[in-house]
Amino acid sequence: MSGPVAVVSAVSHSPDGVTEVLHDVSLEVAPAELVVLSGRSGSGKSTLLLLLTGVARPTRGEVTVLDRPAREWSDWSRVAFAPQHASISPELTVRENVGLPASLHGGAVPDGLLESLGIAALADRTATETSLGEQQRTAVARALVLAPDLCLLDEPTSHQDDDHVEVVLSALRAATTSGTALVVASHDPRVLAAADRVVALDNGHVVAAPAVVRPGDAPSR
Repeated sequence: MSGPVAVVSAVSHSPDGVTEVLHDVSLEVAPAELVVLSGRSGSGKSTLLLLLTGVARPTRGEVTVLDRPAREWSDWSRVAFAPQHASISPELTVRENVGLPASLHGGAVPDGLLESLGIAALADRTATETSLGEQQRTAVARALVLAPDLCLLDEPTSHQDDDHVEVVLSALRAATTSGTALVVASHDPRVLAAADRVVALDNGHVVAAPAVVRPGDAPSR
């Protein structure tokens, strides 16, 4: 599509009807763009992701995805989500967990995706037989398996060691190359450095994004 994949227009949100966790937030996400939401815990990053998934609805304002209200989407091939705490099925194998969205569309799990996220050797283990980091990468693979138009990821590197952070980032870069737009909530400076754009939140407000030092950048004098 030529226009934005997602549009957040003057959105405020109060889950309990009293405390606003987002205040007049506006944001557009372009096709194949990697947008990283930064900010302290409680700044509104996860809430904004939930609004983009359509799981939550804004108190004021509008959230549209692919030119429709976000709440109207339930197709994993168009909008996919990996929450902060990997919500995979413990009794299923890694391959079965990743393949759940694909099975609904009559497809299979691409082995290359499992390889790229370092979980191919674990494909036949149940989720309970894998580490938190491996479960998190399984959840990321499941979110990416159908190459959705928009993929939303909440802290996808929080349980990864240094080597596996780069594994996750490589998978995200490959996804954007294939046309998927990504919105990622993260504290990780390596994730921020990989972003096409950083949107910083503070107490529910969009604020000026911090300067991001990317690998190879010359230090300022």
